Amino acid sequence: MFSRKKQVSDNNWGKMNTIIGKGTTCEGILNASGSLRLDGDFKGEIKVKGDLVVGENAAIDATIEAENVYIGGYIRGDIQTEGKVDLAPSGAFFGDMLVGHLNVEEGALFKGNCQMHDPKDAGQPHLTKKDVVEEQSQ
Repeated sequence: MFSRKKQVSDNNWGKMNTIIGKGTTCEGILNASGSLRLDGDFKGEIKVKGDLVVGENAAIDATIEAENVYIGGYIRGDIQTEGKVDLAPSGAFFGDMLVGHLNVEEGALFKGNCQMHDPKDAGQPHLTKKDVVEEQSQ
C-alpha cells in the first residue's frame, strides 16, 4: 500500500568523463565538454556541457552552468541549468538557482532562491540571474 520513495543517488548519474578526486583543490575556470564529478574543493566558475556530480566530500564556491546537477556535498554560489538539480540528504546549497526541475531530498540543506523555467516557455530565451533579481525587486 505504501512504498518508500527511492532516494536519488549519484550512482544513478551515469558515466563521468572527468573526475576531480577527494583531497584535490582547484581554483579558476573549469570547462568540461562531457560530464564531471567533483569530490575535492573548487573555487571559481564551472561550465559543463554534460552532468555535474558534486560528491559528499566536495566543497564548491562557484558559479555553475551544467545540463543537470547532483549535489551530495557543499555548494556556495549560483547554478543555472536547463535540466534538473538533485539535492541529496548529504547535500548543502547556499545561493540562487535557475533550473528546469528541482528535487530536494529530506535532510538536505537549501538556503537561497530558486527560479524554475516554465515548461510552456520551451524554445524561448530563458531568464538570466539579472532578470530574476530585477523581477523580484519590482
